[in-house]
Amino acid sequence: MSTIIEFKNVDKIYNSGNHILKAMDNVNFKINKGEFVIILGPSGAGKSTLLNLLGGLDTLTSGEIIVNGNHVEKFSDNQLTGYRAKNVGFIFQFYNLIPNLTALENIELMKDIADVNINGLDVLDSVGLKDHANQFPAQLSGGEQQRVSIARAVAKQPTMLLCDEPTGALDSKTGVLILKLLQDMSNNKETTVIIVTHNAILAEAADKVIRIKNGQIESISVNDNPKKVTELEW
Repeated sequence: MSTIIEFKNVDKIYNSGNHILKAMDNVNFKINKGEFVIILGPSGAGKSTLLNLLGGLDTLTSGEIIVNGNHVEKFSDNQLTGYRAKNVGFIFQFYNLIPNLTALENIELMKDIADVNINGLDVLDSVGLKDHANQFPAQLSGGEQQRVSIARAVAKQPTMLLCDEPTGALDSKTGVLILKLLQDMSNNKETTVIIVTHNAILAEAADKVIRIKNGQIESISVNDNPKKVTELEW
């Protein structure tokens, strides 16, 4: 496997008056192409900060973030915009669908953002929602809305999918369906999937597990034989 993401001595410091918060403290790790990665840690550990730095939504204080051989920390604003549009698919806990657009329109909106050829119906079909193409978000269940958000994220064929607690607002049965979909994308399409969560059960399904505590890497472990999401005991 080839390395696609590398953090080198990454620091992220927030200043608030006399208070200094080190959200990232000398963070180092590598992620390979197509890996299914779980980032574990308690609330406030720095998980979301790490995801935001990798996704180009925030800037580091010092260090290096290298994606596909490119130094993200050196990107200009225009380069960051292009990087987010073409390389990164974001999946959040609360869907972020545009309420006055149908499921199909929410996906085909990516054509304007990523400048790629998208067949929205095919993408919806890949997440089992082709029959819901003309429904608005309010007409869909939580699980269906999350599947639309995943379809929207993968429609632009990103290098990586960054998922921040993607099943946190779902019941366990629907959550398993969503996680299986993400794991299948990693296994079958070589999409690098990175999931931030506090749910330690998911570690058994990961190719790599990165544990964070107080802004520092606590441990990194590799599973030689990761379980399928559907095999986990919830």
